[in-house]
Amino acid sequence: MSKRATAREVAEQAGVSKWTVIRAFTPGASIAESSRVKVMAVAEKLNYRPNLLARSLATNLTHQVAVLVDDFENPYKLSFLERLTLELQSEGLVAVLININEHFDHVHALLNADQRQLDAVIMCGTAFRTEMLQDVRLDGAAPIFVLARDSQIPGVPAINCDTTLAIKDLCRHLHGKGYRRPGFMAGPKTLSTALGRRRAFKAFWKAQGIAEMPELAAHHYSAASGAEAVRRYLNEVPPAGRIDVLLCENDVLAFGAMDVIRSEFGLKVPADIAVAGFDNTLFAAAPAYDLTTYEQPVEAMVKATVAMILGREPKKTVILPGRLVVRGSA
Repeated sequence: MSKRATAREVAEQAGVSKWTVIRAFTPGASIAESSRVKVMAVAEKLNYRPNLLARSLATNLTHQVAVLVDDFENPYKLSFLERLTLELQSEGLVAVLININEHFDHVHALLNADQRQLDAVIMCGTAFRTEMLQDVRLDGAAPIFVLARDSQIPGVPAINCDTTLAIKDLCRHLHGKGYRRPGFMAGPKTLSTALGRRRAFKAFWKAQGIAEMPELAAHHYSAASGAEAVRRYLNEVPPAGRIDVLLCENDVLAFGAMDVIRSEFGLKVPADIAVAGFDNTLFAAAPAYDLTTYEQPVEAMVKATVAMILGREPKKTVILPGRLVVRGSA
């Protein structure tokens, strides 16, 4: 392979200074158009590309953003990551995906991101706890943004769907359809503020004079956990005392619940038990599920996050409305 061309070589052939070459490849830098065109022509001839690592040493910016994910079982995460990485790349930023698991927790990931001098960290998962982000070792680390869930930690903005509005819209629809024996399937509980969906659900039905709201506990955000939670409930509760509608904390839990309701217990959805989810994942519209759900404003949430990372908007919590998606399951 031939030796990579340098900025100095481009400058010599273009008859400009090395700093003019650097400005030509720096978005928004002040440079005469004639000089920029001359530099670009020579750069193309020499197959020159800027050394971003060297630039990061001079600017103290790496243009890399850590994205922490801990729930890869959730199919919704893939489409979310697609939108997020697309937006980051369109702004010249690169996502560094970090898999959070039992061997590599959030604190280790954040410390690792700081050692690599990444410009920002996006928490895009569900299992982190508030005290993790308050670890003293993280003082002075890269700014943290919590995407698609709540955060009440000072200095850590959340960019999230309006949970109260979303659950209220879902519950109004379910109440309007005549359901009066509601149940809620919740994902794993953490020590942080959680998603708030359980709280909003109970508040709505209590206001309607309904105090009994069974809660089905799923230990993970997975179809298998949703299936196990509803299986346990249906085995324990006789038909006469069962719920007539089940709101699941996300779509993947709803998928598992619907599979068990129909295939293992021979019940019909929605005739015997209606089911609704949250997220409007790809499979929600499939005829096999035809799931009533709520769609988060993913694109708007992603754009708001990236705008804060780039300094175009102040770092603050942003709550955005989504939309109810009514289908045949409820």
